[in-house]
Amino acid sequence: MDSAIKEYDHPLLFYGLVTALSWSFWGAAGYISHLSPATDLSIGSSSLFGFMGLLAPMAVAFWLIRKKSKIRDDVLHRVINFKEINPIYLWLALFLMPGSILLAQAVSLAFGYSASQFVITGHFTFSSGVFPVWFLLIMAPILEELGWRTYGTDCLRSKLNLFNTSMLFAFYWGIWHIPLSFINNYYQSNLVETGWIYSVNFLVSIFPFVIIMNWLYYKSGRNIFIPIIFHITAGYFNEIFATHPDSKIIQTALLLMLAVFIVINEKSFFFSKKLNAA
Repeated sequence: MDSAIKEYDHPLLFYGLVTALSWSFWGAAGYISHLSPATDLSIGSSSLFGFMGLLAPMAVAFWLIRKKSKIRDDVLHRVINFKEINPIYLWLALFLMPGSILLAQAVSLAFGYSASQFVITGHFTFSSGVFPVWFLLIMAPILEELGWRTYGTDCLRSKLNLFNTSMLFAFYWGIWHIPLSFINNYYQSNLVETGWIYSVNFLVSIFPFVIIMNWLYYKSGRNIFIPIIFHITAGYFNEIFATHPDSKIIQTALLLMLAVFIVINEKSFFFSKKLNAA
């Protein structure tokens, strides 16, 4: 791995600022979203604060790298360089998550669930205020990964092996999402109302998801677009079908098995402390 990763040396500052900013904006969004009666102004304000919370990882990352030329050059290289990407990892980024939800739905048929899950509904399970849901399903992963991948992941990897980096980030990422459950009609809010087991499943699913995404990210020379693609396909294809919530629990189990398989088969990749091992 390029020695530039050692320059990503402020994990506590990065995650502290991201948490403070995101939670402040989302706290305001949650409060406004429950005001009654709802008005165009309150809906617009809540949506704006929600969106600003999503911008925090990218804003903090760009602020931290603004005066470090070595990191700026490294980030630019990882944005424009596609030569180091093995096509297999690009295909996995594109099709692994759509394939996992389709397979999960297929498995659910054996337990008596309906084949109507495979219908593309044309509508979504949550709302996002003034923003179209499809817009957030695309923009949220882009904005997040431009923060997590330009600084957030590598500042952990500069201190830890890849497995511990993934576990720590997954734990943080789950907690980071919690305030979204207080914003009326957002995905996490609706998830809480659906039942506690589905909220738990969402948090658990983050761990294999992050392991697989980080595996693809580092296998692709830390190209930033690989996790963006993987993240977009995860959110989008988990929304377009009439998927039963229980099928998403099956999907988590499938992803967990895949993540365990990857880690076992690439132990040195995940557990070596040496940066060049990844």
